[in-house]
Amino acid sequence: MSRKYKFHNESAAYFISFATVYWLDIFTRQVYFNVLEESIDYCREEKGMEVFAYCFMPSHVHLIFRSSNEDPSGLIRDFKGFTARKLIKSIEENPQESRKEWLFWMMERAGKKKSNVNQRQFWQQHNKPIELWSEKVIQQKIDYIHNNPVESGFVTDPIDWKYSSARNYQEDQTVLEIDI
Repeated sequence: MSRKYKFHNESAAYFISFATVYWLDIFTRQVYFNVLEESIDYCREEKGMEVFAYCFMPSHVHLIFRSSNEDPSGLIRDFKGFTARKLIKSIEENPQESRKEWLFWMMERAGKKKSNVNQRQFWQQHNKPIELWSEKVIQQKIDYIHNNPVESGFVTDPIDWKYSSARNYQEDQTVLEIDI
């Protein structure tokens, strides 16, 4: 992995994106979004995660965050590991999930390609963290995150995407609370 994509300054705020294996559109059902939402809430309350912006898309997540415990790498590792296990279990137990066999086949296929995965791989392994060093860069990344659902054609206004902090920046903290 390139040195360009590592958490060098452990007290800094970072922009990261991470995707499901093969960019699978997992987040198409409320129950799966709930896992991400609850996990972010837990990390904020118990693991020192400060969230400044976010967007949950069907196949990936964008975050601007900081670890108040100065362990951004460990925080994201734990978040991804926990959500992977919880989401796989949610898919397995969801009687409405018509894509179950195919999703698991794809995750198993991805897992076989990695020596450190025993069975199913849920998330791609890279995060590509970008340290945010100025107000201009922070605003650029916030705009990118909030416009992602618009660019993807899901909504015409960023505030209309339920799982985006664009709502928070309009005084709506009903989905997730963030640290502005």
